[in-house]
Amino acid sequence: MLKPSTSSKAGRIIGAPLPHIPWEERPQGCSDILWRFSGNPIIGRNATPNSNSVFNSAAVPFKDGFAGVFRVDDRRRRLCLHAGFSPDGVNWRLEHESIRFKSECPDAGSFEFGYDPRVCFIDDRYWITWCNCTNGPTIGIGYTFDFQEFHQLPNAFPPFNRNGVLFPRKIGGKYAMLNRPSDNGHTPFGDIYYCESPDLRHWGYHRHVMSPTCGWQETKIGAGPIPIETRDGWLLFYHGVLTSCNGYHYSFGAALLDLDNPWKVIARTQNYLLAPQELYECVGDVPNVTFPCAALCDADTGRIALYYGCADTVTGLAFCYADEVIDFIKSDSP
Repeated sequence: MLKPSTSSKAGRIIGAPLPHIPWEERPQGCSDILWRFSGNPIIGRNATPNSNSVFNSAAVPFKDGFAGVFRVDDRRRRLCLHAGFSPDGVNWRLEHESIRFKSECPDAGSFEFGYDPRVCFIDDRYWITWCNCTNGPTIGIGYTFDFQEFHQLPNAFPPFNRNGVLFPRKIGGKYAMLNRPSDNGHTPFGDIYYCESPDLRHWGYHRHVMSPTCGWQETKIGAGPIPIETRDGWLLFYHGVLTSCNGYHYSFGAALLDLDNPWKVIARTQNYLLAPQELYECVGDVPNVTFPCAALCDADTGRIALYYGCADTVTGLAFCYADEVIDFIKSDSP
């Protein structure tokens, strides 16, 4: 069971309170900015009758609890998306059948197979972005009102692209998205870019945000959860990849982006916040992966709960305070 928070620390998050956020206090003796839930992994690889693995998934507040879109690789090893529901953000029930999108324009965007979804609420509905495979990886966009019926818009870009992450509100009167141009393979490169749209269907005004640097983020980087609006800027958790003699290692850190011009980086971490260390992060279908895809935030306390994929096999949960993360980014930035 998660322990109730006893902290009175208020964050700098601009947003609504979420008092029932899943939460566990920092373990005694732990000085890490980000700490893991003691009950990890919260979703195992056999969460549906035909699942091989469940990871790199997104969760949002919904009604009195939580809902989300989950990456489920089935036992054919087909990459599917499933809806899921939870009363507390920890114990999840995933729909056994995968999502069937109703396509607005099948020639410009239909679902063949997809992965690594993100979800955010904008205007009056829940918007989903994911890596959609239509003649190669690109960014699929869809929406739902109830996590029962799903609609699909035209793909945002032609191939090849990954890690499409919407901002939770318009910026300068336009919808905005982060993305990472890539290739048709495992992409041994990758920078984060920003683009905007008047209607979520036509995308342009592309701007470079940031590039890989060194160490844990030397090969490629990609946006993680929906950016969190704070008084200090957009708080962006992002993953970075190190190419080692044993393959890719996925860790994650954080950056602050300018509120009005999010392609301008205020600061970013040199040190990672979380890297593969636990057995469930190091051993799985793809070893040595921690991949963040969703964040739940309580503006009143500054608490943040992060969902992340572990070794491309199961789903983990980690916690932090916005104040501490923001201060760390500023102090750790080159």
